[in-house]
Amino acid sequence: MTKKLIIMGAAGRDFHDFNVLFRDDPGTQVVAFTAAQIPNIAGRLYPPELTGVRYPDGIPIHPEADLPRLIRDLGVDEVVFAYSDVSHETVMHKASLVLAAGAGFRFDGPRATMLPAKVPVVSVCAVRTGSGKSQTTRRVARSLRARGKRVVAIRHPMPYGDLAKQRVQRFAALEDLDRHQCTIEEREEYEPHLGAGCVVFAGVDYGAILAEAEREADVILWDGGNNDLPFYVPDLEIVVADPHRPGHERTYHPGETNLRRAHVVVINKIDSASPAGVEAVRASVRELNPDAVIIEAASPISVPDAGQIRGKRVLAVEDGPTLTHGEMKYGAGVLAARRFGAAEILDPRPWAVGSIARTFESYPGIGALLPAMGYGEEQVKDLGETIARTPADLVLIATPIDLRRVVRFDKPALRVGYELQEIGKPDLEDALQPLFGRA
Repeated sequence: MTKKLIIMGAAGRDFHDFNVLFRDDPGTQVVAFTAAQIPNIAGRLYPPELTGVRYPDGIPIHPEADLPRLIRDLGVDEVVFAYSDVSHETVMHKASLVLAAGAGFRFDGPRATMLPAKVPVVSVCAVRTGSGKSQTTRRVARSLRARGKRVVAIRHPMPYGDLAKQRVQRFAALEDLDRHQCTIEEREEYEPHLGAGCVVFAGVDYGAILAEAEREADVILWDGGNNDLPFYVPDLEIVVADPHRPGHERTYHPGETNLRRAHVVVINKIDSASPAGVEAVRASVRELNPDAVIIEAASPISVPDAGQIRGKRVLAVEDGPTLTHGEMKYGAGVLAARRFGAAEILDPRPWAVGSIARTFESYPGIGALLPAMGYGEEQVKDLGETIARTPADLVLIATPIDLRRVVRFDKPALRVGYELQEIGKPDLEDALQPLFGRA
């Protein structure tokens, strides 16, 4: 008998798991996706151009709140959990909801969902969103290019637009970001790679993406997102841990899985975290994955003309997902404001409008800093208006891109930068050496 499934997701692994496991499987019928975490996904359709001949009408995407009703109304046998950066407790609450409605609850593991590549794959993932994966990925890419390798970065999916058009996306220049109408979240991940001369692939169909990337890569660099597992079989698995959130490396899904699988664990931010936090993460690694190589690193911040911060009322604008489902209470902008003598870090909540105000309502723990939410035109517009309304003397932009290229506002602003800096030995050069030799 054909088994009826619903896939719970967030416009990422859910689509990948469907493409790899279920699209051509006559023993299963995926009757719906449900969506969480990402705005403007529910109510859409996973289109027939991507679903294949077994699903000529596509597959509807419903809000996750509809899940119990969908299980009952559609006679669902199993629900597949396929998104990331959620606590173990949250996962089991989801499982309990599904079981109470009468269906089974399942995960699909790495062996079933990771695709093999024809060239070496180095993956960079994390235990939580906001751990410092992006700067670690940039550091690895620089090292590989110094070895003369053609590096192609493949980014964890961020398909927030037309899914059929986004099946396979290749970015080789900044103009490609405009052509593909990328959101702020996409630009934050792709633009730093492009600035360093690295081609980036992303999209929806990661089998087709892999086939395209292999044509121009000596090495594929899997740039993981939202602390998900890699989509490709890695030859070297690097995982970043955050001592600002000690304990999270063992209490979040699938961050703990990443930690247990890692060949190399980078304990980042030791320059700004407490010694107790660093030691707690180090102890977790030693207990859960004693064979992993541990690399300690800092992410020092840099601000051109930092003297302008002293005595000013500043608005710190930080990476959106890091503050929302990543649950970080501060980032590089707040650290820069404190370090360089700001008179006050303004709380933007009284001046927030529209979708930004709703973000604060959904995530009340964010506090006195502004998440750079930009999943669509409405959020970009509301972000700009919120910045304009906040009575700050200076805006500190601590996102991976210069928001002034996307969001219009007239206030003085400074960029806050951060790069990975390994402390002592071993370092990432040592970690790459067994695969690629010395530069």
